[in-house]
Amino acid sequence: MTKPNIPRAVVEHLVREQVYQSMGIPLPTAASAPNPLVVNVSARHCHLSQATVEKLFGKGHTLTPMKSLYMDGQYAAKETVTLVGPRSRVISNLRILGPSRDFDQVELAFTDAISLGFDIPVKASGDIQGTPGAMLMGPNGFHEMPNGVIRAMPHVHMHPDDAAYYGVKHMDMMKMKVHGVCPVTFDGILVRVDKSFKLEVHIDTDEGNACGLKSDTFCELIK
Repeated sequence: MTKPNIPRAVVEHLVREQVYQSMGIPLPTAASAPNPLVVNVSARHCHLSQATVEKLFGKGHTLTPMKSLYMDGQYAAKETVTLVGPRSRVISNLRILGPSRDFDQVELAFTDAISLGFDIPVKASGDIQGTPGAMLMGPNGFHEMPNGVIRAMPHVHMHPDDAAYYGVKHMDMMKMKVHGVCPVTFDGILVRVDKSFKLEVHIDTDEGNACGLKSDTFCELIK
């Protein structure tokens, strides 16, 4: 399984700490966050239960890690599925992210949804009640999802140390200011706090393209 590239924000954070330490001066308030802010564009993908994985790929089949993601323990699997939309249009090679979960969920950008004919709500991951379903096709069979197709709400994963620094708690809302050639401020960034999390914002491809997000684009969270 390949390892992810170290995000530029992480490298800059480490260098900044070393430079100030070598100079014997404290970090300025604006640079004293416990962890670097990493912002990643999350392309369309799905999360599947183990039962659904076996239904699509064969009894006893488990996901094969292909590439590690920034969040520890998370990975893009080698396995992909075909998603069939209401207009009988399809998305082939929809990537599965692992490990398996307790539920099935497909995350699409708004542009994807329009193309396929879905009317999808903006939802927090895992909140699939009342959402549309879809048909998934794998090499070993079909699976009809009764619900679970969403447009993921922009969100930030935080360790409790990060939450304390920003003065927020789990399920609070923040803003994210994106600087650069197409400056944008995103309202409604959902805060998710867990001891296993690294500080990482997820936005979808529509949102990333709209603000021209690049690896060196400066972003900041605002309470």
